[in-house]
Amino acid sequence: MTWRSPLAAVRDALRGQRARENDLRTLASNLPYEGLEKAKQPNRYFPGNAIKTTKYTLLLFIPMNLFEQFHRLANLYFVGLAILNFVPVVNAFQPEVALIPICVILSLTALKDAWEDFRRYKSDRKLNNTPCFIYSRRENEFMERRWKDLRVGDFVKIVCNEIVPADLLLLYTADPNGVCLIETANLDGETNLKQRRVVPGICISDPEFEPESFNSIVVCERPNINLNHFKCYVENPDKEKVGAGLESLLLRGCTVRNTDHAVGFVVYAGHETKSMLNNNGARYKRSKLERKLNTDVIFCVILLFVMCLIGAVGHFLWLQALPTVPPYLVPLGTGHLDSPALSGFYMFFTMIILLQVLIPISLYVSIELVKIVQIFLITNDIDLYDEETDSRMQCKALNITEDLGQIEYIFSDKTGTLTENKMVFRRCSIMGTEYPHKENAIRLTVLDEAESEEEVIFNQRPQPSRTGWSLDPEDSNPKDKQHPACSRHKGRVLGNAQRDVAFSSPLETEVIPDRKLLQQISGAECSGRQLIDPYLDFFLALAICNTVVVSMATASRQRKSWLPHHGHTSNPLDTMSSLVKRAGSFCHIFTSGQRKPMQKHKLSYEAESPDEAALVYAANAYGFTLLARTPDSLTVRLPSGEDLVFEVLDTLAFDSNRKRMSVLVRHPITRECVLYTKGADYAIMELLGKPYAENLSGSRKNIAADTQHHLDCYAKEGLRTLCISKKVVSDKVYESWSLNRQRAQAAIENREELLMESALQLETNLSLLGATGIEDRLQENVPDTIVALREAGIQVWVLTGDKPETAVNISYACRLLEEEDLVINMSCKNKLICTSILDSTLEEVRRYAADPRNVDTTPDISLVIDGLTLAMLLSPDLQDRFVDLAKRCRSVLCCRVTPLQKSSVVKLVREKLKVMTLAVGDGANDVNMIQAADIGIGISGQEGMQAVMASDFSISRFKHLKKLILVHGHWCHTRLANMIIYFFYKNVAYVNLLFWYQFYCGFSGTAMIDYWLMIFFNLFFTSVPPVMFGIMDKDISAEMLMGVPELYRTGQGTGEYNPKTFWIAILDAFYQSLVCFFIPYLAYQDSDIDVFTFGTPLNTISLFTILLHLSIEIKTWTVVHWVVMLGSVAVFFIVTLAYSAMCVTCNPPSNPYWIVQNQMADPMFYLVCIITTVVALLPRYVFHVLRDSIAPSPITQARHLDRLDPSSRDQWIKEWRSFRGGGHVKRSRLSTPPSPTLETPVDIYPQSPTASDITEDDFTLNVITNYQRPEHTRNKDVLAS
Repeated sequence: MTWRSPLAAVRDALRGQRARENDLRTLASNLPYEGLEKAKQPNRYFPGNAIKTTKYTLLLFIPMNLFEQFHRLANLYFVGLAILNFVPVVNAFQPEVALIPICVILSLTALKDAWEDFRRYKSDRKLNNTPCFIYSRRENEFMERRWKDLRVGDFVKIVCNEIVPADLLLLYTADPNGVCLIETANLDGETNLKQRRVVPGICISDPEFEPESFNSIVVCERPNINLNHFKCYVENPDKEKVGAGLESLLLRGCTVRNTDHAVGFVVYAGHETKSMLNNNGARYKRSKLERKLNTDVIFCVILLFVMCLIGAVGHFLWLQALPTVPPYLVPLGTGHLDSPALSGFYMFFTMIILLQVLIPISLYVSIELVKIVQIFLITNDIDLYDEETDSRMQCKALNITEDLGQIEYIFSDKTGTLTENKMVFRRCSIMGTEYPHKENAIRLTVLDEAESEEEVIFNQRPQPSRTGWSLDPEDSNPKDKQHPACSRHKGRVLGNAQRDVAFSSPLETEVIPDRKLLQQISGAECSGRQLIDPYLDFFLALAICNTVVVSMATASRQRKSWLPHHGHTSNPLDTMSSLVKRAGSFCHIFTSGQRKPMQKHKLSYEAESPDEAALVYAANAYGFTLLARTPDSLTVRLPSGEDLVFEVLDTLAFDSNRKRMSVLVRHPITRECVLYTKGADYAIMELLGKPYAENLSGSRKNIAADTQHHLDCYAKEGLRTLCISKKVVSDKVYESWSLNRQRAQAAIENREELLMESALQLETNLSLLGATGIEDRLQENVPDTIVALREAGIQVWVLTGDKPETAVNISYACRLLEEEDLVINMSCKNKLICTSILDSTLEEVRRYAADPRNVDTTPDISLVIDGLTLAMLLSPDLQDRFVDLAKRCRSVLCCRVTPLQKSSVVKLVREKLKVMTLAVGDGANDVNMIQAADIGIGISGQEGMQAVMASDFSISRFKHLKKLILVHGHWCHTRLANMIIYFFYKNVAYVNLLFWYQFYCGFSGTAMIDYWLMIFFNLFFTSVPPVMFGIMDKDISAEMLMGVPELYRTGQGTGEYNPKTFWIAILDAFYQSLVCFFIPYLAYQDSDIDVFTFGTPLNTISLFTILLHLSIEIKTWTVVHWVVMLGSVAVFFIVTLAYSAMCVTCNPPSNPYWIVQNQMADPMFYLVCIITTVVALLPRYVFHVLRDSIAPSPITQARHLDRLDPSSRDQWIKEWRSFRGGGHVKRSRLSTPPSPTLETPVDIYPQSPTASDITEDDFTLNVITNYQRPEHTRNKDVLAS
């Protein structure tokens, strides 16, 4: 090894830091430099692939752990007092004895940290030693190495079903189309396959890729945490730049699927990979209760300071009052005593050491222990387990469980959170004609009435097709048709097995075609109008305008599963029964044209969103089957059986700004460049140009208006709407646009802006083809959950990007909005008018509330706002008025909002109203909202795990919020709050015994209880009962909390732990300490007992008083409670008797030998203990009895009902809810009004707000009263411009 000067090492380190912090990185292949020393490696400044997530090393564990623990001020405080006790002039105990409590606490915490770090070490070692294949120039082949040996600039080979070891730029795959399929479940939870493609034109090797032929430079951006963003270009030796993005990046942790092997170039390794940058571990938040606790600790410090000051002044006055120097005051080595003032100053510190337990040293450790057990109980609650997804509740923030009991505002997403995110194709409109798909609606109605969706679907087996066209597998087992039960069981198993593929349940994949639409397609096929027919173009757009990956259903992913393996695999397309039943009526559709033999392998569609999957399956139902997708081509089978191969010229991906996606293809027959676009209705309608074809008849010119009418009807049904359009692009325009597009893709700076501009240049003058309506059903028990949360005093807001009509309909279905609500619709485009509306509405609401006649009749007001209006209301000058109006509303619905607006609303409410907020969502667009709230909850639905990874808690169903908040939230808060209050009481009551004794010992800082017994008192005798109290106490049963949600209100606001309860506990502790000290003092007055004999009954009385005080507070007694309480008493007597019998010189010069035995032989001891304990606890007991008898709280009343047998209790809850009008809420489903067709063009909601009401040029404010579902709406305009 060559010697390097320190200056050279420093210079190299600075260069490395600059290289790592640079916005752009230039990477070269390591192969030409293989075997050279590190200083000559081109990528030496970038970290290797070994990871280290441990916090400590073996040698530095103790100092680093102590340093971390001393960040907690309480630990620093107690260590300081222990050190202070080593100073002779101020020490109160033996110095070694004073160290015991803090050493025990620090040791327990260190052991916990060491165990957690050791588990991380084992995980790191296993991961770093995972084998992989790295290319070696010397061996001229890929050699097996370990992940930790990998470096930036290496070439890595990944085989099928293997995990990617680092972030790789894909250069080669075994697929002839240059495609690699990956699964990102380890990163974002999405199980659908994603397509990645090689960087075009860089590596052309046949048949195998030769890494040594790669002589280009890779320039990429600095590592960042964004999993959905990557900027890079490859510069060839001839200086040509080829852009690459996320579509060519394989992320560490992904799994290669359905691809034999692939080769990639390492761009990020180790801790710089995107997966590691996103691995932040458990989140740390300070709960509201913890912040209150820190405030009360400060009060205790002030109280301690006052008591020590009294002791110091008292000692000064006592010394000054002495006529002569008593013999027990030993002078210093100089022969002189300290002055009274100096002695009083020293006594101040001695008293701090003596009374230090006033600050509860073990409270923080006890709280941590209680929270860990609380999390364990929550995560193992069987009611929070979802059998369908085999997932349970997860907790990532370990220290805010008690905040779940104080929630006042809930902000929820809609799609995937309130709904199932299972998109079902319901209706469509093509060229202004609406097709209601009534047969499909009947099928869905039958499914709703069945006990199990899977049972109905799999029992309705397709009939044998009488034509040559069928979607049934050729090897169908005829025995299944004879045994329905066997078929049903098999269907359930296969349905579960299909869950590896997202959005592939039979409910989503089966579509029954509309009879009239089938006839229209048949006519187009037979008349030879394939080239210009809008109906064929509409379904072609559904089939190809997406990012759906086509794979074979038989391709194994080799994923571990608890499901049994079956030889027969099911395909979502196998159960399209009704379509096949109707195929006989239109057999001529499928007999014309070129026939292709039926595929032996069944297709599996892997979609990134449920909307895309639903549209592809709908196109497939009409015979437009997507057969294959490569980066450069799309293959679609027409109803005639002919296969069309479209050349893909470019794909304009969906983004939240454009709200649409487009695919530019070359038509295989006309050779025209055709742009198919789908997106939100408002995003497409504003881009429309001339009609679809100039030769349309006059009655067809109003396609856009008719389609908009149908869109409004779909929205009122609660359907999700999309518009489909087309544009023919000339070759000249395409060539010019393509050059701009390539420059944008190769750019590093402002790439997103340039790509956006290029997309906007092409997406103009579109021709409208039609629209679709997709149903997203409500999850189970969503209405019941929302009603219960509202009864619990929680305001529920829904923030969604959907149209107002859709959002309002679903809000009524989930009972966010009620029939009797006063619904205020606010929509405006001018800030001046928006301000006027806000002021007028707020004034009306205030006037109503101020009217004496309406004191007890506060109306149920709900507010509906669109995104544009919300943007104005969030401006600084309107924020306060908007919040004032919103807090007077029971529910708020925000439509067309962006992710940024969601987080802004949460922050505004939390900061302005100082309330506890909770946000719940399931998608990446909800992450900002989840992180802005006090508590963020992610739903592990079908949109991946982005929301879950950013959340504090994760659940699988919205209905789980009810028990999580109303039951576990209430329990966690009350348990922890009562335990903290009890801890303060216990320590103050015990410490005050020492304080009162100072008045009779000249404030000399001495104690009448042996030091060891004082330490044991807090560490052993009284430490377990409060922890048990915080873990197991149950003031009300879960059934009562769920049945009577109003009980949750007791924890909102200040909750159980507030200044009043804290100071009452402190005053009660002072009273009990006075009783526990002076009754024994008066009993033994003028006797000849020694100081420890006097202290023994005090210690015993204190134990009984403190434990019996806890017994009064315990609401539910179990065997564990009895064992812990009696065990604490038994341990006390065993330890004190053993200590008194064996310890002669443990605490010189005092001698506690046989003191306890002598005391227990004296009847006076028992009499004093009994009388003192009764007198000390009598006021608290009497107070509890009178309060619960004269003015019982709702909690007390509920506790009395809990004592009834379960049947009587449930009957009482049912009668009570019926009396209040809040009976059981059945599962609600979106209404299905009459279908808007050309035969019935009337508005299906003649009284409801129309699109023009909500999208007028200036503004609209509708107040809707007595809303009787959308079919029976009565509107009342209260404001007009």
